[in-house]
Amino acid sequence: MFHTQLPKNNLETREQIFLGQKFIAPTNDLSRSLVESAKSLITEKLGVPDIRKARLTLTDQDFFEKMGELRRIFYLGTEYHEKLRGLIAALGFDPKQCAFDPIRIRVILPGGHHNPKAAPVYYAHRDTWYAHPQSLIVGWLPLHNLSEEETFEFYPDQFDDEVPNNSEIFNYADWIKDGPALKIGWQKSDSGLTGGYPKSLLRTRPAKAEGFSIKTGETLLFSGSQFHKTLEQDLGTIRYSLDFRLVHLDDITNARGAPNVDNRSQGNILADYIQPPLT
Repeated sequence: MFHTQLPKNNLETREQIFLGQKFIAPTNDLSRSLVESAKSLITEKLGVPDIRKARLTLTDQDFFEKMGELRRIFYLGTEYHEKLRGLIAALGFDPKQCAFDPIRIRVILPGGHHNPKAAPVYYAHRDTWYAHPQSLIVGWLPLHNLSEEETFEFYPDQFDDEVPNNSEIFNYADWIKDGPALKIGWQKSDSGLTGGYPKSLLRTRPAKAEGFSIKTGETLLFSGSQFHKTLEQDLGTIRYSLDFRLVHLDDITNARGAPNVDNRSQGNILADYIQPPLT
């Protein structure tokens, strides 16, 4: 189930998310501005009139290199850190109390699931398997209106039930020992073959799945402990989205968060989040 209105009290929002609730927050001025800025930047960098059909005019290598540059801008750029703080505030969170893992641009290509190098994109997983804390909240914004078959699906019955997985392979210190490439994401063409990406070891898809459609500028919020999977698609257009991860530091102090039923990843990425401003 997806709720379309956030509670007026942010603590209640967080507590509901930690219980497994999912929210699709309405478009607001900050989310609209972020989406338009992102689309404009992508259009400029790719140099194509329709970014959803960029693969028709760009070579695979050219597209990969340009997207790598864009990923660095969104993740490392202080301009986008500030835009994210504005969005966090518009969603009811206090930016002075929240640390965040910055914006990542996600790109799902039509037929991308046929490429072995992209296999980890489609692994069923929990975000917490990447050494995030149990109080992790994930935000996700599409850059276009998306139908249910273009997004991803959640498996609610597994929210507080153990899922067989190999999260023990993930060690954050090892993940970043050669630099920030894996942290930023897809900076090397063979990352999907050589990186240690945790995944579910279930042999079959869970019986109950919840999908969703979403409009550009809306923000999906969910717990990092949600078990979910990006859908394979071959619809002829590229799916672009932005995501971010945040933690309200009071939740760490007060041990609030979703249940940890199967996360065995090692390390603590929270130390490398962008911390709240000092003033």
